[in-house]
Formats: sequence, structure tokens, C-alpha cells
Amino acid sequence: MIPPETLLTFFMAAVLLALAPGPDNIFVLTQASLYGKRSGLVVMLGLCTGLVVHSFAVALGVAVIFEQSALAFSALKLAGAGYLLYLAWQAFRASATKIQGKGNGEIRLLKLYSRGIIMNITNPKVSIFFLAFLPQFADPSRGPVWLQILILGGVFILSTILVFGGIALLAGTIGQWVNRSDRAQKIMNRVTGLVFVGLALKLATTER
Repeated sequence: MIPPETLLTFFMAAVLLALAPGPDNIFVLTQASLYGKRSGLVVMLGLCTGLVVHSFAVALGVAVIFEQSALAFSALKLAGAGYLLYLAWQAFRASATKIQGKGNGEIRLLKLYSRGIIMNITNPKVSIFFLAFLPQFADPSRGPVWLQILILGGVFILSTILVFGGIALLAGTIGQWVNRSDRAQKIMNRVTGLVFVGLALKLATTER
């Protein structure tokens, strides 16, 4: 199977990639700042669930479709951009009382978890990145490649949990201050909306 030194190298590379500013960690940052540490962690779990899907897609060869088909890539890309614009619209419309999220806490957490999954799955760049990155650390002479891909995907998810979890906890501290001020909540909500718009534009203009 995969040698320990290869797994360690892969893990270090995955941590560095998770630390690099991107749509996912920015998403965790804004949601944790707006709704608190627990919400940020739930979003992180949603994103990691999406990574599980991408890992299986690469292991089973499905991601090749998105690499070779411009139509499939564009369709998924536009679906993701549309969803981000929908989230931006909700953020711009939300009031301070909505930001506080009193009551229906479990429903809100489930919604945040779903957002994380949808945002990650509808980003075709993740599948293509996994397709290009993970196989570099797999060796056919050491056993089934699909199993090695799944193991590497698991290691990548572990690094994501550590990095994004830290971001969520730190950003949640900001959220505690935000929740004390209606004006701060409204400003943070508008900032979140702008972030979603920016991410949507970035995703919509992404090239294969």
C-alpha cells in the first residue's frame, strides 16, 4: 500500500493547499463569522462531505467526464455559480434578527451543511484537481489504484478538517462580537453577500 513517507508528503501538500485562499475556506470564514463557531464547523463538514463525493468520483473515473466534456463542465460550473448568486441574494435581504438565528437552530445548521455540500460538489475544478493531484501519489505496483485514491482522498479530507476547523474556530470569535450589534450584523451580511457574488463570478469565468 502507500508508503508512510508518501502519505506524509501528500498530507503536508494538502495542508498547504487548504491554507491557500480559495472559495471553500473563504466560505467557512464568512459563515463562522456570521453565525458562530458551530455553524462554521457544520459548513466545514458539508464541504468535506463534498470532498468524499469527489474522491469516489475520481476513484471510479467519473471525473474524467468533466475533464473531457466541455458541456458537462460548463453545466456544473453555471449551476454552482447560480447557487452562489442565490445565497448572495439571501444574504443581501437578511435582517439582523435573521442573522442571530434564534430558534430553528437545527434547521439552520442542516441548511448550512447542505450549502457546504452543494458548493463543493458543483465546483468542477475540485473534481479535476483531484483527478490531476491524487493519482500522482498512487503507485499501481502497490495495490489497487482506486483504493489508494480513496486513502489519499481521506488524508486530504483530514487536512481540510484541521485547517478549516481552525478557521471556523477563529472566525467564530468574530461572530460573538458581531452578534452584539445589529449594525455589525447587517454589515457582515452585506460583506457575505459580496463574497458570494465574487465567488460566483470567479466560478462562472473558470476555464478547464
